[in-house]
Amino acid sequence: MPFRVATFLIASLLVGAGATALLGWRYWWLGAWLGAVLWLVLDAWRAERLLRVLRNDAAGLPSRGPGVWGELSERIRKLLREREQQTRQAEERLQEFLAAIQASPNGVILLDEQGRIEWCNQTAANQLGIHAERDLLQHLANLVRDPAFVAYLASWNYSRDVVIDAPGPAQVHQRSHPMRLSVQVHPYAGNRRMLLTRDITALEQAEAMRRDFVANVSHEIRTPLTVLAGFVETLQNLPLDANERARYLSLMSQQSHRMETLVNDLLTLSRLEGSAAPSGNQWVRVRALLAQCEDEGRGLSGRLAPLGHRLSFEVGAESELSGATTELQSAMSNLLSNAIRYTPGGGEVAVSWRLLPDGRGEYAVRDTGPGIAAEHIPRLTERFYRIDRSRSRETGGTGLGLAIVKHIAQRHGAELRIESTVGKGSRFALVFPASRVREARVLAKSSA
Repeated sequence: MPFRVATFLIASLLVGAGATALLGWRYWWLGAWLGAVLWLVLDAWRAERLLRVLRNDAAGLPSRGPGVWGELSERIRKLLREREQQTRQAEERLQEFLAAIQASPNGVILLDEQGRIEWCNQTAANQLGIHAERDLLQHLANLVRDPAFVAYLASWNYSRDVVIDAPGPAQVHQRSHPMRLSVQVHPYAGNRRMLLTRDITALEQAEAMRRDFVANVSHEIRTPLTVLAGFVETLQNLPLDANERARYLSLMSQQSHRMETLVNDLLTLSRLEGSAAPSGNQWVRVRALLAQCEDEGRGLSGRLAPLGHRLSFEVGAESELSGATTELQSAMSNLLSNAIRYTPGGGEVAVSWRLLPDGRGEYAVRDTGPGIAAEHIPRLTERFYRIDRSRSRETGGTGLGLAIVKHIAQRHGAELRIESTVGKGSRFALVFPASRVREARVLAKSSA
C-alpha cells in the first residue's frame, strides 16, 4: 500500500508539472488533480478487467502484471490451482471409495428421507432385482414387495436385521433353494438410510446340515445302543442256555462293531475336513491299491452272500497316483464295498483302472445290482443319505461311505462320476487329474 500511494503521488506530480509548464504556475493544482483522476481511471479499468475475468472464467486470469492488481490476480490464480488440486484429489478418493463398495460381496443402497434410491452398488441390484441406474429416485418399497421387508423398512426399528428370499435373478442357482438375504438398515445424516444386504444362503444351509447331521448321528447311534441295552438286560434277568447266550453275544458284537464303524467313519470325515490338502510328492502304485481292494472285497463278499460275487480286477496300464495313500485306499475300497453290499449274491462286480487319452486316470467300479433311480443320484454323497435304509443296516453300511469318497476326491482334485440304470446296475468312477497320474514304466526308466 505505501508503494501504491507513492506511485499515485509521483504520477500526480508528473501530470501537475506538465500542466504547470503549459498553463503556468498558477494552475499547478489543476495538473495534479488531472493526474489523480487519470490514475484512478486507469486503476478502475484494471479492477474492472479482473472482475470481468473472474465472472466469466477464472482460469483465464492474466499472468502477473505490474501493480497491486497484478499481484492480486497472481494470488487468486495460485489459490484456484490449489483448490482445483484438492477437488481433483477428493474426486479420486470418492471414485476409489465407490469402486471399493462396488467390489464388495455385500449389497449397499443409500436412501433419501422419503425412502428413494440415491445410489446402490451392483451387488444389491442383482440381489434385489432392481436396476442400479434406471431405478434411481424410485421408492425401494415399491420395487421390493416382500411383506416382511416392507414392514421392516417402514417400522424405523432397525435394531435387528430381516431375512427374506432374494427377489432378483441372482437367486437362480443350480440348487433348487432360493437365495436367502439378510437385510440391515442403518440411519445416517438425519432421516437418510443405508441398507446393507448379505447372502446368507450358505450359512443357513450349513446350519440345516449341522442340525440334520446331529439328528442323524444321534439316530444311528441310538439304534445299536438300544439293541445292546436290551440284550444286556436279557442276559442279566433271564436264565439262558449256552446256545442262546452265544446267539445274544453274537448279536451284541454285531451292534458294537456297527457303532465302532460309524465312529471311525465320523472321525475320518472330521480328519478330512480339518487337514491340509495332500501333497503331490508322494506316489503309490495303482496295482498295489487294487490288490488291497481285492482282498477286502473278496472277504466282504464271502461274509455277506453265501454264493459270493463274481469279482474281476483289471489294470489297463501300470500307473502311479500321487496323494495320501490311506485316503486313496479308503476311497477305492468304499466304492467297491458299496457295490458288493448292494449287489445280490451271484452278481458281478468289475473293478478297472485305465489311462484316458488326455492323461487322466480313471478308477471305476461297475456292478449288476438293482440300480439307482435318477432322482437319488444327486444326493448320494450326502451324509447318512440312503435309498434303502433297511438294506443298508442289514449289510453294515453307515451312510457315510460316499461322503468320504467325495471329500477324498475333492482333496485330490478328482471327479466322482455316477451312472446308474434301474434294473441294470451302476457304475461309480473316480477320474484323477493328469497332474496326479504317471506311468510306472516311465519312472522305472528314469531311475535306471
